[in-house]
Amino acid sequence: MMQYDMALTFYEKASSERPMYAEAYCNMGVIYKNRGDLEAAITCYERCLAVSPNFEIAKNNMAIALTDLGTKVKLEGDINRGVAFYKKALFYNWHYADAMYNLGVAYGEMLKFDMAIVFYELAFHFNPHCAEACNNLGVIYKDRDNLDKAVECYQLALSIKPNFSQSLNNLGVVYTVQGKMDAAASMIEKAIIANPSYAEAYNNLGVLYRDAGDIALAINAYEQCLKIDPDSRNAGQNRLLAMNYIDEGNDDKLFEAHRDWGRRFMRLYQPFTSWNNSKDPERPLVIGYVSPDYFTHSVSYFIEAPLIYHNYAKYKVIVYSAVVKADSKTIRFREKVLKKGGIWKEIYGTDEKKVADIIKEDQVDILVELTGHTANNKLGMMACRPAPVQVTWIGYPNTTGLPAIDYRISDSLADPPETKQKHVEELVRLPNCFLCYTPSPEAGPVCPTPALSNGFITFGSFNNLAKITPTVLKVWARILCAIPNSRLVVKCKPFCCDSVRQRFLSTLEQLGLEPLRVDLLPLILLNHDHMQAYSLMDISLDTFPYAGTTTTCESLYMGVPCVTMAGSVHAHNVGVSLLSNVGLGNLIAKNEDEYVKLAMKLASDIPALQTLRMSLRELMSKSPVCDGANFIRGLESTYRSIWRRYCDGDVPSLKRLELLEPPVSTDKNSEPTRVTNGIEGSTGSVKANGFNSAQPLKLNTNGWEENGGSLKNSK
Repeated sequence: MMQYDMALTFYEKASSERPMYAEAYCNMGVIYKNRGDLEAAITCYERCLAVSPNFEIAKNNMAIALTDLGTKVKLEGDINRGVAFYKKALFYNWHYADAMYNLGVAYGEMLKFDMAIVFYELAFHFNPHCAEACNNLGVIYKDRDNLDKAVECYQLALSIKPNFSQSLNNLGVVYTVQGKMDAAASMIEKAIIANPSYAEAYNNLGVLYRDAGDIALAINAYEQCLKIDPDSRNAGQNRLLAMNYIDEGNDDKLFEAHRDWGRRFMRLYQPFTSWNNSKDPERPLVIGYVSPDYFTHSVSYFIEAPLIYHNYAKYKVIVYSAVVKADSKTIRFREKVLKKGGIWKEIYGTDEKKVADIIKEDQVDILVELTGHTANNKLGMMACRPAPVQVTWIGYPNTTGLPAIDYRISDSLADPPETKQKHVEELVRLPNCFLCYTPSPEAGPVCPTPALSNGFITFGSFNNLAKITPTVLKVWARILCAIPNSRLVVKCKPFCCDSVRQRFLSTLEQLGLEPLRVDLLPLILLNHDHMQAYSLMDISLDTFPYAGTTTTCESLYMGVPCVTMAGSVHAHNVGVSLLSNVGLGNLIAKNEDEYVKLAMKLASDIPALQTLRMSLRELMSKSPVCDGANFIRGLESTYRSIWRRYCDGDVPSLKRLELLEPPVSTDKNSEPTRVTNGIEGSTGSVKANGFNSAQPLKLNTNGWEENGGSLKNSK
């Protein structure tokens, strides 16, 4: 009759009349459990089992209550205590799949993935209908780059639950990573049909469209995600990144989008406003570098020089590494930093507010974030403002929009003094190029220009499809149509998908370029093979308006001259800075017609191309773009200058923060409003916030009958 207070009264009377009355204690436990009073329920089950140790229903109910209590304390922040309750649950019911599943989730959150795998597999063994366990196994295998195993796990989950939106989404994520765009789109669209309010599936659809080069569809998908979940960090930042690809720099819309994002994002955090750092303008400084990209990643080629060449006597370097999956480059970076006397701290998986507390305790003077709005960034940590001076550099071609960041590092060519581009941060310009490139030791030798043996010119680009806009293709087609027998080679991941290849070739054919003159290469996995692929091209064609960065440096280092086009904002002018500093300012066009003429002029003299090719690596190596020792002197001088400004009371971000609304919560330990369940499975392409491979967390799934069965009448 659901008159629980009366029921408890009579159960208590029954147990006082007969202290060995196990069923009464068990049924009391059920009532407390259903009311959410897990501790009281557990006490009742303990009383029951004390008088009847083999009462199976009570043992099963105890396991359920302990599992729920484990989840409760884990969500309150005590994950170790949660694990202890899950394990205690298995003491009472050693084949309780829900306890095993939740142990898998807990170990995953603790980054103990081997243990997580064990318990997910046990959960599936004891409950073959547990699609969630299969799904979560897939996330772990995907993050370990075992994509075939991940696909197998997701497909197994879908064989159990065909409309399981998370596994449909996650399978789409893996197919996107593999470049299987059609299969990926099919899976993610099915996920949305199965769950129309699945915000992150729209985000992942946007990543797919971006990788396939359709920026308009990508932005639309991100905005669909944001309609459902306005606080979706992935979609919000992916949208900003996507807008860079099509920004002509003629208005302030892109700046306003970044500024508005930054204001909204800041409301989730309570920034520090005071620090204990000594305001001595000339003392040795503590410089903190924060990035998830200390592995074989585009940013890593530009961060290596500062880590190596810093004067460690005057600048104490602390590296905060959020690398998801370390590789040999990560190990090399770490060894070099430690050998120089720096400090290396792993922060992957640590809450951003806790990272901020760590940085503040380390008394970092100048904190430099290297990611911007790209994958696995720590802008939430930057929003907490743990250092008195905060800087953004390298990883993103625009303002972060975050009021808590003081400065953005650039140079006078990428961001001329007369630029009309707006930034939330204050621009500081290095003496030469704002980048210092450290070539890959696996690059291999420069090969002769292929036109010598081919008898025709090959143009090429290894930029991603999002940068190869219809306007770019139109200009490239003009160049190739003007030069008989010339060819075009383009390499990017989605070209393993037939529909993407056909769409690309069809566009060029409509512009007058026969498909037989175009070679499309899919992703090349090994770095040495990727670098040697530059031997296929005579001349590199940069993209516009969003210019290449790492691809331009790779091209020049491999002896391939690159034609670029100047524009009105930073993302347009990175090639201008790189080519000017290498001594190839003659390859910078001011408009499309000039771009075509420069490419044709280069192509007209094959012997000159060969001479330039064989001298270009040395020219680049001796230029400011590769001179790490000289570069770091300019960087350290800039750091000293902005530190002196701080000591004089000039703190740009504090002035901005005073104008903001107060944060949503002043609790330093509170989480942002967006909550993710289970293990956050984020991956993505080189320059984007990644996918969100979400999986459900089974909190209160009761696999056993909880009621105490038929009640025995006393004689």
